[in-house]
Amino acid sequence: MMQSPSTSAPPPPSVESRDLFEHSIPWTESPCFASLLEKAHLSDAEKDMLRSYARDGYIVLDFPAPDIDAVATEVSRLFAVTNLETRLQRRIQDAWKTCPLVRSVASNSGILDLLRLLYRRDPIPFQTLNFPVGTQQSTHSDTLHFHSVPHRFMCGVWLALEDIDAENGPLHIYPGSHRLPVWNMHDLGLPSGQEQYAAYEAALRALIQELGLQKKQVLLKKGQVLIWAANLLHGGEPILDVHRTRLSQVTHYFFSDCLYYTPMLSDPFLGNVAYRQITNILTGQRVPNMYHGVKIDAEAIRDLPPSVSMMSGSPSKRSPFLVRTLRRLRAHLIE
Repeated sequence: MMQSPSTSAPPPPSVESRDLFEHSIPWTESPCFASLLEKAHLSDAEKDMLRSYARDGYIVLDFPAPDIDAVATEVSRLFAVTNLETRLQRRIQDAWKTCPLVRSVASNSGILDLLRLLYRRDPIPFQTLNFPVGTQQSTHSDTLHFHSVPHRFMCGVWLALEDIDAENGPLHIYPGSHRLPVWNMHDLGLPSGQEQYAAYEAALRALIQELGLQKKQVLLKKGQVLIWAANLLHGGEPILDVHRTRLSQVTHYFFSDCLYYTPMLSDPFLGNVAYRQITNILTGQRVPNMYHGVKIDAEAIRDLPPSVSMMSGSPSKRSPFLVRTLRRLRAHLIE
């Protein structure tokens, strides 16, 4: 005989259950964030900042270093001596490799400590972008370009190297939009690839209009930084005064113990994942892709033939590398 369901309320989740939501997603985006914050031993100011980041998906603060003028001068020099193609692209990627001041911004200890507080994992600066003028880039989410497993362990830190106002192409953001689902190409019914990027941008414009999201211009003083969550919708405003510069530096950070990949170039349900081989700017060393505490050889996975599936097929048809990886994962999960 079928028993009627109990009318009593289920017991509250255990501490261990809450911990699952803490470690599988940034704690500021966890459904258990309020209870996790309540038991955290932090100052009132730190808790207020965390609540703001959880609510809005960004924070603005003063950069914790005094040498902003030196960085601005050096970045201006980089664009003066660089080649014509780079000047036309209006950006220099990974100048940290040759410019110590750019590297110092990416590895600033105050920013690293703050990111540890926001994400409860060690931050890994892996890319710098320097700009002489505004990008005027369409609204997008960084999760299409950089993402991780577990999800959302990525953020951007944007440093103003001169005053940014409405005339010289400020950033714009959509506060709170980081709480939306992560939209990749396959979520929108699009094949992977750069060729579909215009369709992705159009889909985001329609989504913003449908949800009535409110755009906010980010007007910063020289030496202020914007930190934003991976899925926060953002872009560049038009440059109204074409005679002005907008010197800035963006550093993108992943966090420890994740897989790192490029969703725009991935078709995960067809077994195609564009894994990233990232370099930690702090050490100059490659960072291993990790899955449940097991180091994954992303290059070996990438080289597997398309017919090889990670989790299907008879063992006799799997590659030796695949069998070893699955055994290591199984042993680790059983421990």
